[in-house]
Amino acid sequence: MTVSPESVRRPQLITVNFCSFRGTKASLPRDVMIALAIRVGACVENLPLILVVEDDQLLQSLVEESLTEGGYEVVIASSGEDAVALLNASEGKYRALVTDINLGSSNIDGWGVARHAREIDPSFPVVYMSGNDAVNWASKGVPNSIILEKPFAPAQLVTAVSQLLNAGTSSV
Repeated sequence: MTVSPESVRRPQLITVNFCSFRGTKASLPRDVMIALAIRVGACVENLPLILVVEDDQLLQSLVEESLTEGGYEVVIASSGEDAVALLNASEGKYRALVTDINLGSSNIDGWGVARHAREIDPSFPVVYMSGNDAVNWASKGVPNSIILEKPFAPAQLVTAVSQLLNAGTSSV
C-alpha cells in the first residue's frame, strides 16, 4: 500500500451516498460519517459486494433495490455462465452469492453457480431464490446456505444475506 503525503495530513474521508436522495454524495471524516449514518440512514460506499444471479429483469430490480437499501452493493449476472465468469475473475471482491435456481436458457443453473463459488471458497455465503425448486434444496443445495421461496419480502432477503455474512467472513 502506498501512502501519499496528502493522505497523511488530511483526515480519512469516506464517501456517503444518501439513500433517500439518490445521487447525492458527500465526503466526510469517518467519525462524522458514522454519526450521520446512524441519524439519517446514509449508506457508505465500499459496502459488501453481493453477486446476484437472476434472469428476470423485474426480479433483478427488486433484488438490487432490496440489497442496496439494506446496505450492500450489487453486481447482477443474467445467466449462470456470466456468474461463473464473474466469480472466476473476482479476486475476492464478492462477499456473498444470491442466485435464482432456474436461470431460463442458461446451461448453468443456480445450483451449479453455487457449487462453483464453493469450489473457490468452501465457506462462501449462498442464498438461493426459487419459485418451485425449493423442494430440491436438501439434495442439490450447498451446505450452510439459505433458500427463500418466491414470493418473499425484501426484508427476508436482506436478513438472509446478513445472517450468512455475520456467520463468516468469506469473499470470492
